[in-house]
Amino acid sequence: MTTDGTTPNETRQRGLAKMSEVYGWDFADGPGAHFAVTADHLFADIWSRPGLSVRDRRLLLLGAVTAQGHLDIAEIQIGAALRNAELSEEQLREIALFLCHYVGWPAGTKLDGAVGKVIAQERRKK
Repeated sequence: MTTDGTTPNETRQRGLAKMSEVYGWDFADGPGAHFAVTADHLFADIWSRPGLSVRDRRLLLLGAVTAQGHLDIAEIQIGAALRNAELSEEQLREIALFLCHYVGWPAGTKLDGAVGKVIAQERRKK
């Protein structure tokens, strides 16, 4: 049993379910300690906490990864936001423009480029 009274398998299943919800595709169990902490703690516990929606958390994450220059992670979040209909193309463009003023013009501009790239990829899939 874990500290919350669930079995490790129940925690893992809850984490995998939340990962699937957040990213918009099915996740299977993965190997290694890194995947275990990601599924069991980050998604089963942190992304599942009450108080913020998945959309709220995604907005925060987009700001944080843009500020840190992690546009590869931003692209994953942008695609998930579009697939899950959490944010529109226009809202994503507005987020990039808004962040230019708080995390720097180069970082916000790179996010805008990532938004354009992901939008084009998603349109090709349709």
